[in-house]
Amino acid sequence: MSKSNESLMQRRQAAVARGVSAIHPIVADHAKNSTVVDVEGREFIDFAGGIAVLNTGHLHPKVIAAVQAQLGKLTHTCFQVLAYEPYIELCEKINALVPGDFAKKTLLVTTGSEAVENAVKIARAATGRSGVIAFTGGYHGRTMMTLSLTGKKVPYAAGMGLMPGGVYRAIYPCELHGVSVDESIASIERVFKNDAEPRDIAAIVIEPVQGEGGFYAAPKEFMQRLRALCDQHGILLIADEVQTGAGRTGTFFAMEQMGVAADLTTFAKSIAGGFPLAGVCGKAEIMDAVAPGGLGGTYAGSPLACVAALAVLEVFEEEQLLQRCQAVGERLKAGLRDIQARHPVIGDVRGLGAMIAIELFDAGNPEKPNAELVGKVVTRAREKGLILLSCGPYYNVLRILVPLTAEDELLDRGMAIIAECFDELA
Repeated sequence: MSKSNESLMQRRQAAVARGVSAIHPIVADHAKNSTVVDVEGREFIDFAGGIAVLNTGHLHPKVIAAVQAQLGKLTHTCFQVLAYEPYIELCEKINALVPGDFAKKTLLVTTGSEAVENAVKIARAATGRSGVIAFTGGYHGRTMMTLSLTGKKVPYAAGMGLMPGGVYRAIYPCELHGVSVDESIASIERVFKNDAEPRDIAAIVIEPVQGEGGFYAAPKEFMQRLRALCDQHGILLIADEVQTGAGRTGTFFAMEQMGVAADLTTFAKSIAGGFPLAGVCGKAEIMDAVAPGGLGGTYAGSPLACVAALAVLEVFEEEQLLQRCQAVGERLKAGLRDIQARHPVIGDVRGLGAMIAIELFDAGNPEKPNAELVGKVVTRAREKGLILLSCGPYYNVLRILVPLTAEDELLDRGMAIIAECFDELA
C-alpha cells in the first residue's frame, strides 16, 4: 500500500503532540544536497535547509562517510565516563575558529537551547551574578531559561505562565524600523536604572544577526559600543551564533564581521551537517569557572556528531564554502531585488552572506507588515515545488536558508518560482 502525505499527516495529528508545529503538510522520504523528495515521489527545492542546519547540504558524501566509519568504532560512551578523540579534536578546531585573540576552551552539548542554557550557567559561575539582558525579537530556544531570553511569547511560551526571572529586555537596533544604535544602548542603560544594577548582570546575550526575529543584522557600531559597555561593567558578552554560525553569513562566525569578540559564543545547527551537536566556546578562564561535573550531558558531544562536524569543517575548506556563501548570497539578493522592482510590497531585501530575507509591507510602509501575503507565497511556492520559511515578529519576513552547496541552476529555479508567486499573488 502506497503512503501519502495526507495519510501520514493524519497519523501525525493523532500521535504527535499538538505543540509540535507542521509548517508544511509534507512527509519527506529522502533528500540529496538541496532537494527533498516526499513519500509520494515529488521533488522539492529546499530553501529552508532544516532551518539553517544544512549549510553543507543533505547527505554530503564526506559527512556520511565519516559517520559510517565511526559507526564501526563506537557510538556512545558518555564523554564524561570515557573520552574519545573526535570530541577533543573538534574542541581544538572550534577554539581556533571562534573570534577572539585569547585562549579558549569549548563545551559540546546536543541542541542550541542547551548551548545557550550552559552559556548562562557559565556566565553566572564566572561573574558571581545572576541577571541576564536579552533583546526584543531575539530567539534563543524553547527550554525554560531560553524562553525567558526569547523575545516572542506567542507561540513559544503561550499558556505556560511566567518564565524564570532575572532576565531583562533591551531593544535590538534596527534602522528599518526606526530603532537607532543610540536608542538601543539607552534601553540597556534604562535596565540599569530601573531594573537591575550592572553589578547584578552576569551577561548580555545577543544574536549578531537575528534569526527567527527577522534576519536583522546588528550594526558594527552597536556591537562595538556593546562590547565597551560590557567591559565597563564587568558583564560577559554572549554571542548566540546558533543560526549564524557554520558559515551562513560568509564568515564562519558572524562576529568576525562585527569588529569585536564575545566572551562566550554558542553554536549548533549546521556545525554537524544534520547531526545533533551544539556547544559553547569562550575564554578559557571563564569556561573553567564551573567545577568538574557542572557541565556535560549523557549524549553531549556524541561521537557520531563530532566526526560529522569534523567532516563539515573539511568540506568548508576543500569546497571553499565561505567564498561560495558570498556568491550564493549575491545571486539571491540580485534576484530578489529584480522581483522587488516589480512588486513594491517587498519593502526590504537584506542579508549577510547567504542569510537572506525579504520583508513585506502594505504600500511600502514599515508600520504595516503584510503577513498575509507571506503566508500565501509560502503556500504557492510549495505547490510549485519550493520549500520556504517565514519569520519575524509579525510573520511578514520570508527567509532563505538554502544549502551553500546548491548549484546556480537550482538557485535560479527557486528564484523563478518566487518571482512567479509574487506575479500571481501580489
